[in-house]
Amino acid sequence: MVRSLRIRLTLSHLLVIVVAMGVLGALLLEGTGRYFLQAMEESLLAQARITAQALVSGGLVGPDGSGLNAASNTIQQQSSNYWVQAQNVAPLTDTAALNGSDLAPYANASLQLSTQLDTRIRILSAQGTVLVDSLQEQQGQALAGDVVAQQALAGRAASRTDSLLAPQAAMHAALPVLADGQVVGAVYLSQPLRDVTIVLRDLALLWLLATAVALVLSGVVGGLLSRAVARPVRDLTTAAQAVAGGALGTRVAAQSPDEIGRLGRAFNEMTARLQEARQSQTDFVANVSHELRTPLTSIKGTVETLRDGAVEDVAVRDHFLATVEGETDRLIRLVNDLLLLSRVDSDALPLHCRPLDLAEVARVAVERLAPLARARGVTVRVEAPPDLAPVQADPDRLAQVLVNLVDNAVKFSPPGGAVTVRVSQVGERLQIQVQDEGPGIPPEELNRVGQRFYRADRARSRAEGGSGLGLSIARALVQAHGGELRIASTAGQGTVVTMGIAASQDAVPAPTAGDAIDTRAGQRSAGRT
Repeated sequence: MVRSLRIRLTLSHLLVIVVAMGVLGALLLEGTGRYFLQAMEESLLAQARITAQALVSGGLVGPDGSGLNAASNTIQQQSSNYWVQAQNVAPLTDTAALNGSDLAPYANASLQLSTQLDTRIRILSAQGTVLVDSLQEQQGQALAGDVVAQQALAGRAASRTDSLLAPQAAMHAALPVLADGQVVGAVYLSQPLRDVTIVLRDLALLWLLATAVALVLSGVVGGLLSRAVARPVRDLTTAAQAVAGGALGTRVAAQSPDEIGRLGRAFNEMTARLQEARQSQTDFVANVSHELRTPLTSIKGTVETLRDGAVEDVAVRDHFLATVEGETDRLIRLVNDLLLLSRVDSDALPLHCRPLDLAEVARVAVERLAPLARARGVTVRVEAPPDLAPVQADPDRLAQVLVNLVDNAVKFSPPGGAVTVRVSQVGERLQIQVQDEGPGIPPEELNRVGQRFYRADRARSRAEGGSGLGLSIARALVQAHGGELRIASTAGQGTVVTMGIAASQDAVPAPTAGDAIDTRAGQRSAGRT
């Protein structure tokens, strides 16, 4: 079995050409042969008809067949050139014998033309005996057993064609000779098929020559086409093997707009994503190691200090134990966050969804962060219309997302600033926008915000205990609900984080219209904002 794609494509191309040329040649030869044979059959029947009419013209042949032998004997044949003279049968100038018939010229012309075309003429009696044979081979012999002769003597025109492969292939045609409606004999004509055979043989040779030329040209063209197809596939195979070996930076040339080019571009995109995934995995391991190393180092140092004698001082001991507890809590939070992300990535995170009032969930999240907002001097308010549709979501996970978003907004807002949480409905989706008045995010860093362990302000977030997983977890939880999380920011004008989620068809009590919470004053007031 041929394993090379290029050879298989070339062979298939040649096979198509061979089949097409074979079918075309067969149809051409068959159609040409049928045309020549049909024309020859019509010519023979026409000659036989004219000869039969000439034999009975002017009453030379009686109803009982009398006179047919005498009329036939007048057809004299010259053995040198087989010219048939029909002078005594129907002389061209003997108008008395023809009794006014105008068939005599056609009879003479037919007999002479038949001889020139190498047509064999035999005239049969009513019993099937050969009375005249232009080749003088079967005179006096009976042809009653010949199918064509039998049909002619039965009063029907008949014809038969020998196989073209036969040594002396010929076409035979016979017509009855009628006198007063009675069959008194038959005219039997035979035409050799060697002219037709020569024409068909010449056509077959031309067809074979054309086929050979077509095969050569198609072989060259097929080779070029198969090379153009096989080379990109071979390059893709080599590149795929390189990627399987770990060379994720491998790329292939993909410039053509066809399917091969699209396949190459898809391969390059796949390898680019694999490279990004590997880099993300490497960064993830490095970041996890770094995040774990800091609290573990702090815990180890504290324990060593306590072991060296600090445990005897109650104040120092309590301070160090509080440090150990804080670092332990930090490790627990980090491990829990990583476990949550792992479950989301593997679609193993259970969600207990039910219809929720999204505005109420936002108010609860803001109330949880009210102490932090008051401590920083930041106002947090919720804006929501009174006729929002419910959402189908897990209340705990959705509250976790909103707490994270509001917490980030409060931390990055300056004292005296404001954080606005807007709940609205856009079509069949509900969305929450958390807008702060912080310094914003530089454009070159905006696309990286939300990546795991990424911090826009590393020193500030680490000092406040951040690990860089908050937005990653929020985005993962929103996507688990079938929603999306978008971040828009302008340097110096703050940041807007938008969360969109599909509305539920289940009805829930309508929320209170437009509650606003002033965390600096610690008061909650109802009113449209």
